[in-house]
Amino acid sequence: MNVDAIRAGLPDHPLSGRGAADVLARALGTPNPREGGPVVVSVFAVRAMVTAGYLTDLSGDPAQPALHPEQVAALATHPDLAHLLAQAAPLGPDQAAARLGSRRAAFDHLVRLGWIRSTEETRTRFGMAGGGTVWVPLYRAEYIDRTPLVHPEVDWPALRALGKGRRSPLATLGPRAGAGHQQR
Repeated sequence: MNVDAIRAGLPDHPLSGRGAADVLARALGTPNPREGGPVVVSVFAVRAMVTAGYLTDLSGDPAQPALHPEQVAALATHPDLAHLLAQAAPLGPDQAAARLGSRRAAFDHLVRLGWIRSTEETRTRFGMAGGGTVWVPLYRAEYIDRTPLVHPEVDWPALRALGKGRRSPLATLGPRAGAGHQQR
């Protein structure tokens, strides 16, 4: 390999994960806020685009991605950008249960069974009165959406309609070897 040719092809200033997230958010017509407020495109979503092969991380450090500006600009013009990012959206357990259309208890059974696995964790601070810092598992939306297709043996409409105080039919199931359907 010609090291000088490789270096010449790299940008002087690669984009950070946050910088790439801002470019993609602007491409959707909804820029990320400068300070405060919910972000439209997160660094988690940018890392998911790297994992999916749409972007290449030049840093080798997933916590601090460095991305080629031209590659990010090319992804920003992808006709299905909104769909790609929505599928990569990080969801906490409550959000994942809501996306699945189930109660949180049923979602917790899916995790216990190994049918759904977190792809990443984030630390959240609740302050001293709220217990300090806790780790929250994050799930990819595409895996949540895929679960009913991968597990047709579950009566999903009945599970989704299950009322509060009613025991989930998933509670009686035990995990099976190889039951999960996504990679960490």
